[in-house]
Amino acid sequence: MTAPARAQPLNVMIVGQAGRLQYEALLFALSLAHATPRDQVRLFVAEPQPGPLWSQNPRILDAEVRELLSAHGAIFLPFESRHFGQAYPYGNKIEALAALPEGEPFVFFDTDTLVLGDLASVPFDFARPGASLRREGTWPQIELYGPGYTAIWTSLYDRFGLDFESSLDTGWPEEHWRRYLYLNAGFFFYECPRRFGQRFLDYALEIRDDPPPELVCQSLDPWLDQIALPLVIHAFGGGRDALPEGLLDGAVTCHYRALPLLYAREADAVVQRLEEIAAPHRVRQVLKQYVPIRRMVYQGRGAKARALFDRDDLPRREQAIRNRLKREGLWMR
Repeated sequence: MTAPARAQPLNVMIVGQAGRLQYEALLFALSLAHATPRDQVRLFVAEPQPGPLWSQNPRILDAEVRELLSAHGAIFLPFESRHFGQAYPYGNKIEALAALPEGEPFVFFDTDTLVLGDLASVPFDFARPGASLRREGTWPQIELYGPGYTAIWTSLYDRFGLDFESSLDTGWPEEHWRRYLYLNAGFFFYECPRRFGQRFLDYALEIRDDPPPELVCQSLDPWLDQIALPLVIHAFGGGRDALPEGLLDGAVTCHYRALPLLYAREADAVVQRLEEIAAPHRVRQVLKQYVPIRRMVYQGRGAKARALFDRDDLPRREQAIRNRLKREGLWMR
């Protein structure tokens, strides 16, 4: 199944800022340029601007990083941090949506993602939003005497006037986390960034500032975006089946989360794509400034991490992979 011919390029957004994210943004841009014809996509690198919610300038200040991003098709997209900023940087993905062109379909990706195939070939139905299903049951954390999954999620759906029952995957039993519409914010898409972003912002702020009583024992940091996102997806008529399986978080993209995890668990094709795009001399000179990339990609620690694991028999939980990498001195981010 392929996407129909596009009347205009697909708007793709990532967030870039000083530190780790600028190097991840560069890897994303390099991989996108390698896999997708440039005339089929417009890559927006959203940059938070200096302001009272940041103690330092959050913009990408490295001129070489900026030049390489531009050379590979990136369009810098400034936005103001009015609600989150340094206290909750995950909120960047929410606030940046207001800066994208209104009324034009978009796809957001976390910067710690590689593009493996032609993104323009993905058959998005932008009228039905979706998000990543590559997640574990990280929220909520059920307390012994506290409310369970049903009570917690029902309280949120009720707060925003949404139908809870239609969000459930009844193939899973009561109080199993997969029964509930819990999504990863590593990617999401919709037909209008302004409408989606405003709803995302409204829900996130209300959950943060006036949570239902059922959330009293629950941490909202760093989970706030992933608590609000499923509610937004459901409110706009989307859900788990918004995309065919095996494309995003599969053959077309890989949300690797951290380089040690990429080497430990991802397919050979992902490692090959990473090392291929990182090989050119000019790219290497820039990327090696970031210690995890220098050590994992260029100094061979990635190969050592890869040798620790059997990709056909990985630990069931990501934390077990992280713990082993830490014991071997190979965890870095």
